[in-house]
Amino acid sequence: MKTANDLRFVFFGGEPLGVPALKQLAASGLLPALVVANPDRPSGRGKRLAPPPVKEWALENDVPVWQPENFKDQAAVVDKLAAFDLFVVVAYNHILPTWLIELPTYRTLNVHPSLLPKYRGPSPIRSAILADDKAVGVSVMLLDEKMDHGPLIAQTKVAITEADWPIDGQELDMLLVEAGGTLLTETIPQWIAGTITPQEQEHVSATYTKKFSKVDGELAIDPLALPSGEAAYERLLQVRALAGVPGTYFMYQGKRAKVTAATIENDTFVIERVIPEGKSEQTFTEYLRSLHK
Repeated sequence: MKTANDLRFVFFGGEPLGVPALKQLAASGLLPALVVANPDRPSGRGKRLAPPPVKEWALENDVPVWQPENFKDQAAVVDKLAAFDLFVVVAYNHILPTWLIELPTYRTLNVHPSLLPKYRGPSPIRSAILADDKAVGVSVMLLDEKMDHGPLIAQTKVAITEADWPIDGQELDMLLVEAGGTLLTETIPQWIAGTITPQEQEHVSATYTKKFSKVDGELAIDPLALPSGEAAYERLLQVRALAGVPGTYFMYQGKRAKVTAATIENDTFVIERVIPEGKSEQTFTEYLRSLHK
C-alpha cells in the first residue's frame, strides 16, 4: 500500500486558487510529480503569450508541467498519466472526462470552496457573500462526471466574525483556499490509507452558482443620492462579493466609475474610493468635486 511519502500525484490547477493550494501541499511535504496547467494565453496590450501562475510556480519548484488544450486523444493522455497514483484538482478550467477521473489507483480528489451541496458551480465564494450567507467552508470530494456532484471525503467550516462581514471576496478567496489546502494535506494520507468512507451528497439540497460578468457588477445607484436601509446593505454585499473580478461600478452622466471600496455609515451606503472612466483611483469626495468643475 502506498503512503504519503511515496505517493506520485498529479495536480490539475487554475487561478486564483491553484498556486496557494500548491504552496500548502508543498509545505506539508506533498509535492506533485506533475502539474497540469491551463495553456499560455495572450495577455496585456501587446497580447504576448503569458504562462499561468500555476505553471510559473511549478517551474520555480522544478516540477514538470503539462498544458494540454483538451483531453480528446485518450490514448495519448493515458500514456502520459497512467503511471500516477492520484489526481488532485483545484480550480482547473477543463472538465475531466470520466475515463480520466477514474484512471489513477486512488481516483481524483477535488477541492471546492463551499459546504457542498450548497453553491455548486463556478462562483461559490462570491455567491455566498452576495446571498449574505455566513456559513462558508470547503469540501474535498471524489470527482465524478457531474458538476460538484461526487461523494464527500472531508469538509470543514470557516468562521467569519460579525465584525468582518460582509467580507471582501478576494479576502475570502484566500481564506478558503488556505482552509482547502490544509484540509487536503490532512485528507490525502487518510484517503490513500483507506480510513475514509466517501459520503454521498444530499443532492436534493443542492444549489447552483453562475459565472459573474460585468453586467452583474453594475450598481443601481445615483452617486448624488446613495441608498439607505436594506438597499444600502444589498449594494454593500454586491461590492464585497464581486471585488476584483468582475468588480462593481455605477454609471453617471454617461460615464462609468468603478467602486473599489465602500462601507455603511449611519445606515447609508457610503462609497469610499472609485476609479472614474479614464482616470486613476481617487476618493469618492474627490470624484464628487470633479463633477462640479
